[in-house]
Amino acid sequence: DQNDRDPDTIFEFSKECLNSVVKAYGPIIEKHKDDEFTTQQKEWQLMRRGRYVEFNLVYDRGTVFGLKTGGRIESILMSLPETARWEYNNIPEPGTPEAEFLEVCKHPRDWV
Repeated sequence: DQNDRDPDTIFEFSKECLNSVVKAYGPIIEKHKDDEFTTQQKEWQLMRRGRYVEFNLVYDRGTVFGLKTGGRIESILMSLPETARWEYNNIPEPGTPEAEFLEVCKHPRDWV
């Protein structure tokens, strides 16, 4: 929580972060925007979106607050992806990029 910080300092930090993301992410998008993908990769993307929906509706404090205090449901749901997918106990094939991604999420590298 940043509630003990000066709001202007937080705002300046937030603007700097946003500007950095745009500078870093734009070239990645430009490089890969025309890449082809398989049906399996699209299904994986939809399942990752499903996990985001799960997090957002169950754990995100702002969303949970809005749902519990009578916020406009339509406004809350607008932040969710248009399409998503859920599969029970989905485990990707070992050695695939999907399996490697999950391994990194479960055991992040200590960069410091």
